[in-house]
Amino acid sequence: MKYHKLLLFFIGLFLINFSYGQSIFDEWKTIDDRTGKPKGIIKIYKKDGQMYGDIVKVLEEGKENFKCTKCEGDLKDAPVLGMTIIKGAEDDGDGEWKGKYLFDPEQAMTFRCKIWLNPDNPDELKVRGYLAFIYRTQTWIRVKD
Repeated sequence: MKYHKLLLFFIGLFLINFSYGQSIFDEWKTIDDRTGKPKGIIKIYKKDGQMYGDIVKVLEEGKENFKCTKCEGDLKDAPVLGMTIIKGAEDDGDGEWKGKYLFDPEQAMTFRCKIWLNPDNPDELKVRGYLAFIYRTQTWIRVKD
């Protein structure tokens, strides 16, 4: 009987660790889908049941202090570091998050988005931005400590 309880305990620990590793809420290294080079680190978090994402580190050499010069309004000349680039995305119930605010500070453009974990590799985040019927998908890589 003791072995049965011990086995259930270890299975429970494994399942908790497995589900934690597959969380979308983490830090992600963005990879430019055109050049293949890392651009920055985005912290994805949940607030009031919605997904948000902030730039927490700029990885491109020489762009650490990049400002949004093409932006308008409150974002005009704002530092990219610390900028919220994903706002208010909602879980559709199938592990995909969809929203109307995915901001690209280099282009100063806002896109609709769909974000999901790669089903074949939970350390890859698929981020798709839509502009009308045109879309582009990037693969972001989970940052490991």
